[in-house]
Amino acid sequence: MTVYNFSAGPAALPLSVKQQIADELFDWNGTGCSVMEVSHRSKEFTDMADENEALARELLNITDEYAVMLIPGGARLQYSMLPINISSPQGHAIYAINGHWGKQAIKEAGRFTQVTSTAPISDDVYANIPAYDASSLNQNADYFHYTSNETLEGVQWHRLPETNGVPLCCDMTSDLLTRVFDVNDYTMIYASAQKNMGIAGITFVIMKRDMIGKSNNLIPTMTDYKTYADTRSFYNTPPTFPWYVMLLVLRWVKAQGGVAAIQQNNQLKSSRLYDFVDQSDFYLNKVAPDCRSEVNVPFWLQDESLNQKFLAESSATDLKALKGHMAVGGMRASIYNAVPIEGIDALIDFMREFERVNG
Repeated sequence: MTVYNFSAGPAALPLSVKQQIADELFDWNGTGCSVMEVSHRSKEFTDMADENEALARELLNITDEYAVMLIPGGARLQYSMLPINISSPQGHAIYAINGHWGKQAIKEAGRFTQVTSTAPISDDVYANIPAYDASSLNQNADYFHYTSNETLEGVQWHRLPETNGVPLCCDMTSDLLTRVFDVNDYTMIYASAQKNMGIAGITFVIMKRDMIGKSNNLIPTMTDYKTYADTRSFYNTPPTFPWYVMLLVLRWVKAQGGVAAIQQNNQLKSSRLYDFVDQSDFYLNKVAPDCRSEVNVPFWLQDESLNQKFLAESSATDLKALKGHMAVGGMRASIYNAVPIEGIDALIDFMREFERVNG
């Protein structure tokens, strides 16, 4: 049975990765134990961690100028750690908001530093990226933050934000490893693993070394980036199983041809689905074409009274997790790296037949 999982996260894993997890569950690397039972201080695990970092640096072209850290707590913890570490109560941070998670980030940051947004924050559902005058931004701000892809609204940046020279930080939780970008444009990048890098429980953080350990704030040990950078994320017992799954996913990405090949496939998948929706009078997408997400495709039925029928029948045909977020409504197909093109074709076939019967 082929099931296509369109969940926004925790999201689909590559089939080969799931199979390897199953094969190694009781005997990992000839240890006779599960990876969940092996000491994180053992040579077997530290060798695995070394490979993980080396492969991530290779796939993303991360130079030694940057520290790579694996931190528990999800992206929400980074909403706090970032301002605590590189700003202060007397400091200032700038946030570009184009959706739900950006609003969550600035709200949390405001507890630890002074924050401003590049444009007024809207209570409406975002369908574009609000314009702003970069020349008016405070050049003395500690950092500029944005969310590169908003999963709820399906709004994605396709160009680098202008910051007026302010150090750039980014929440790439839902599109890291989905497309090519230049790490050197950033001071800090973070991404929870459960979209395109593995499973929930760990966050991948890239940060310029010269920004670490410079804060005058009294920072709890476990929320200090220096703790992770100095110990290569081994200060305490880390989430070992998510770390292992991340390595399997990174190996899979490399086997697909790397990030450039992954991006090409994601663009093919998303354009195929958008083209179908745009040509239909039964469905619609509300996002401005120049900032449509390549990994989260929201769509609505013109007749919303058919929503529950659509969801029930799609799930019955093994097209899972298509319900849009309650704050946005409608439907959402999260087509992350592990969702194959065949899943898009199956979804479009279902949507076409549903339209024929109910249109």
